[in-house]
Amino acid sequence: MDQIYIPKNRTGFFSGDYVLIQPIESKLKGRLEEKKDKTRLYFYGVKALEPIKLRVIEEISSLISREANPENIIITGSFLEQGFNFNDLDILIINKQKINTQRIRSKIENLTGIKTHIIMLDKKTLISGMSSDPLYTLMLSRCMSKNRLIFKVERKINYKLLDLHLLKSKTLIDNFSILSGNEKYYLILNMVSILLFIQNKKLSKEIVNKEIEKIFCVKISEIRANLITKKDFIEKYKEIYNKTFNLILKNVKTGK
Repeated sequence: MDQIYIPKNRTGFFSGDYVLIQPIESKLKGRLEEKKDKTRLYFYGVKALEPIKLRVIEEISSLISREANPENIIITGSFLEQGFNFNDLDILIINKQKINTQRIRSKIENLTGIKTHIIMLDKKTLISGMSSDPLYTLMLSRCMSKNRLIFKVERKINYKLLDLHLLKSKTLIDNFSILSGNEKYYLILNMVSILLFIQNKKLSKEIVNKEIEKIFCVKISEIRANLITKKDFIEKYKEIYNKTFNLILKNVKTGK
């Protein structure tokens, strides 16, 4: 018969108490698996994430679930990029019924200290956006979701909508000197993603970044660090902008 020794000075039970002997390894394993199931998240296009960011995402997901229990929670944007060069949190809350996003945003900002943007929409609107808007496709090419994302989306190009989106990127031409590196990067990203979308090419942050570097012969890090000069850059930028605009205009005129 095996003997089990316990310290003479012990707390929690006394001589004569009945106790249950159970292997601690199996007990801990069960708790860890239970915790894993509760906090399971789905990542798309995210190769690695710092532990502190993962903890923040888990806390945010739990907070939103307690407040509203929506159909899905999607976190996207620069927060999921490696490093800590982010300005805010971008969150999509998917639900049929309206949710008090202002209250949730306030609680998230109090919890994390990070400025938060929340977009609330239903699943139908999300799928429609993915089919016609390259910005939705880019957002969901790198994201985290509470529940699995399973979408089969057919691309339907809305040229009038793309015309409005492209107009944002004209800001870089008129305000090159006063824009920050990150602002320039966003406007370039917007323009090139629209061009690739019209050309029916695949879209992801990595694909668009590679195309930017190929077109402008400059690294993304240099753009974001605001190291590009107007003289060397703006002429090529105008060329790509006009090319994209003419493609949109051509299709708008033909009624597509």
